[in-house]
Amino acid sequence: ASFMISLRTVDNITVMIKLRPGVSPSCQIRVKNVIRSELKIKPGENVTFTFTCSTPEKYFIMEIQKNIDCVSGPCPFGDVHLYPPGLPRLNRTFIWDVKASTKAGLELKFSTPWLRQIEPGETCPDFVSYNINSCIDMATVNIGTFCRNGSVSHVKLLGGTIMSLHLPWDSPVTTSGFNIANRASIKRLCIIESILKGESSITLMSPNYPLGFPEDELMTWQFVIPSNMRASVFFHNYSLSNCERKEERVEYYLPGSLSNPEVFKLSDSQPANIAGSFNLSLQGCDQDAQNPGILRLLFQVVVQHPQVDENVTHLVDLSKEWNMTVTIHFEGWPSRIPLMSEPICLICKDPRTCDRTLTLVSGTVYKISFLCKDLSRLRITAEKGISCVDLRWCQRKIYSLSVPKAITQLPIRLHKFIWKLWAPDLINIEITSPSLKLQQHVPEQRCNTSYSYSIVSATPERELNVGVFCPGGSIEKIQMRNNITISLKTFGKGFLNESNHQDLKMSFVPHIKDECTFTVSPDPKAKVYLQTPNWPYGLPPYVSISWYVVVPSKQVAHLGFSKDRMGIACETGRAYVNIKEETLGAEETVRREDELLPEPRKMYHNFWVNVSNCKPVNKTQLTLQFWVTFADKQIDLGVILAVVSGAGVLTTIGLTVFCVKKKKKKSQNPMVGVYNADVNTQVPGKQGLFTKGRKNNESHVYAVIDDAMVYGHLLKESNGSVAPEVDVYRPFDGPIGSLPPSPPPFSFRKDIKRSPNTEEPPPLTDTDHDTYTFAHQKSGQSEDNGDKNEKNNGDTSTSLLENKEQDGLVE
Repeated sequence: ASFMISLRTVDNITVMIKLRPGVSPSCQIRVKNVIRSELKIKPGENVTFTFTCSTPEKYFIMEIQKNIDCVSGPCPFGDVHLYPPGLPRLNRTFIWDVKASTKAGLELKFSTPWLRQIEPGETCPDFVSYNINSCIDMATVNIGTFCRNGSVSHVKLLGGTIMSLHLPWDSPVTTSGFNIANRASIKRLCIIESILKGESSITLMSPNYPLGFPEDELMTWQFVIPSNMRASVFFHNYSLSNCERKEERVEYYLPGSLSNPEVFKLSDSQPANIAGSFNLSLQGCDQDAQNPGILRLLFQVVVQHPQVDENVTHLVDLSKEWNMTVTIHFEGWPSRIPLMSEPICLICKDPRTCDRTLTLVSGTVYKISFLCKDLSRLRITAEKGISCVDLRWCQRKIYSLSVPKAITQLPIRLHKFIWKLWAPDLINIEITSPSLKLQQHVPEQRCNTSYSYSIVSATPERELNVGVFCPGGSIEKIQMRNNITISLKTFGKGFLNESNHQDLKMSFVPHIKDECTFTVSPDPKAKVYLQTPNWPYGLPPYVSISWYVVVPSKQVAHLGFSKDRMGIACETGRAYVNIKEETLGAEETVRREDELLPEPRKMYHNFWVNVSNCKPVNKTQLTLQFWVTFADKQIDLGVILAVVSGAGVLTTIGLTVFCVKKKKKKSQNPMVGVYNADVNTQVPGKQGLFTKGRKNNESHVYAVIDDAMVYGHLLKESNGSVAPEVDVYRPFDGPIGSLPPSPPPFSFRKDIKRSPNTEEPPPLTDTDHDTYTFAHQKSGQSEDNGDKNEKNNGDTSTSLLENKEQDGLVE
């Protein structure tokens, strides 16, 4: 096809056709049988040409530049046309270079659907774009690149401008879409006007972005917004230059403000909830010549309908809290940055201070409101620190690890509450859940509550993930060394109802030997699974963990491991599993890492399970899981019969002894004494009376004095026999058995000092001992109850019972 371009001199238009950068010259331009790779047509020329290929749009681009001089002559104001007509279908750029004095301003007015500013490198959906440059003296400033379909309706410039329109070869666009008007000097670099009629969000950038804003310059954005709408400003990306004089800042003219212009730093939270139109200006400074830096700004303006509850304030009273922060934020914060096209939710701590995130600190009372259609898109993350410096002060204190009502009463879902617990050396931390208890989240026993606790123990050298726990389990207490982080995380909306029942508490306790100790008091009807911390990555080297399991008195526990070996090999040291019941004489079961773990076994008393790690060889980790179940104790019928038979034998022996002694006493003179008739004379029948074997107590030493012993001196006088020692009992020195004999009717035994680990016998509350007082004296000697010492001749003037009472030996 043949093309003819005819340019009039008065139009001052130049057309240039040239090869696209980086394209091989496979296609040429033929002008009067002359082949060339580019063609320049000047004002007043008329040129006919053809292409040597059928698809010239793949090889060539075209620039059409019109120069307009508004300094030496009148400006052709009005609509700007795409001239000349009949151009070949190539990618083309129309350029309007307008020269104007800085004493006058130019205004570019765009027809609907107006323009939308884009970042450098971004492409317009229809590939139609505008680029606006401002020319002041010899300097050129890039005001920005714009696509169609936006809110920018006017751009006012100081001095001249270079305006360009880029069209693809197949674009149906036939008009420029703007006109040029003359205006008085605007006394600043430029003014960009945006009209926002409904709910919308726009992004704007400072001139030359991402390069620096011109030194000591001023520019303004004007936003035309209906008075029944609300606008908010957010600075997403900015940097500051190094100023020698003045200060970089932004200034606002806000509707209804009594202090216009309101000045803000770029680092401040910008105004929000603005009712109606407003202006925003960016002011530069005099920069340091040696190190000027860069002033640049990218910001967003969001326009919304007023919310139904925009005047509803929520009181957040943190005045009694210490060392706590509460952040209200959008979902996914801080890892996810919301798209600027997403519907926006704002949190306001006063009518003009709103943002997508708001952080509240302890010790303050806030009144906050929300500009958000859907509050379910907001979340709360809180953090509280608790520390102990002096154990003497903080050991007496119990801290409640519950979410304050100031947070739970807000119409925002709690995402996470973090407690950071700091303890110095030799002070440990104890976590308790007295009523709810905790359940460890394991594959066989997953948490299905509305919230859970993640517990991590940390030192500068390592971190131990103790596990994930939820309420409603069997763990009453966890004692841990080092600093602890507890993170409460919620799932769904159920936490609001369950938050009133939180019972997690914390206290500081003295040093413990293990890295972590669990106290477990399971539900007798449940099967409890417990596993080592840091699952599934394994215990750190040389870490020791213990579980103390409480077994109800009328039940027996079954303990078993989920695998038969530890599954590690040690590089240095040994790994052990220790099991021991907490009862006198209980044997301890110990297994090394190279041995089989114990088979499932019955535990009749409270017991300990301890796991101690070595330094494993590479690629092996110590992870152990065990389970505990309970069953009622089964009483053996044979044991019952044996006990009954034994009781019968003992009764027979007791009756025999009683009859023999009765018969013997009838043949002797009666004992001299005073009988206390008010005391029960029943033989004690309580078990556990003798807490030691016969070798260790004095149950075989009797305090009953035979008649013959009392009156031995009379026997000597009557028949001449040798008189025995009066009031002296010689204990039996021969071998004795381990079982105590049946106790005599009246016995006196010394108190036995027990070791701290020996259980006390049950008190004898049902039966009292019969009490007798024996009085005896030698001929010619008076009775003296106040003397407590034995005479050298074996006589005594003190009753036997009184002696025993004074020695503290009577029971």
